[in-house]
This record gives sequence, structure tokens and C-alpha cells, in this order.
Amino acid sequence: MKNFLTELFKNIVQQYWIEVTTAKPNCVYYFGPFSTYKEAKLAEPGFIEDLESENAQGIKAEVKRCQPQELTISDQLNDNSDVACA
Repeated sequence: MKNFLTELFKNIVQQYWIEVTTAKPNCVYYFGPFSTYKEAKLAEPGFIEDLESENAQGIKAEVKRCQPQELTISDQLNDNSDVACA
């Protein structure tokens, strides 16, 4: 029962974020928060276009419910274990 309530709370509290990964530079970017999945999906192309205009390569985007601690994570950092995503 405790696990169920913990998961339920996480789903209620966490908002939607767009997680964008790039191969060059090797980074993870978080854009948000958004109240709904649809709102995040509608905003996604604009963030991708911005990264393309900066010559980023290997761009992949995914909408997630999460609470990122940092908005930009590069390969110079250890890993992205400080990001709680569903």
C-alpha cells in the first residue's frame, strides 16, 4: 500500500518536461515544466529548432513526467542520476 501511495503522489506532483538529448554536443536538456502532455508536445518543435540553429546533432526528444534537478546536463558531469523521471 505504501508503494502505491508513493507512486500516486509522484504522479500527481510531477509535471511534464521535454527531455532533449543531443549527440554533439553530448548533452541532455530539460524544458518545462508543462501542465499537460499535449502542451509539452506542442512546444517541443520550437526547442528542437533552437538546438538545430545552434548546430546540435543527433537530437532526440521525449516528453516525460519528472522533476529535473538541473536543466542542462553535459558529458562533463558524472551522469543524470539526479533526475527523477517516470
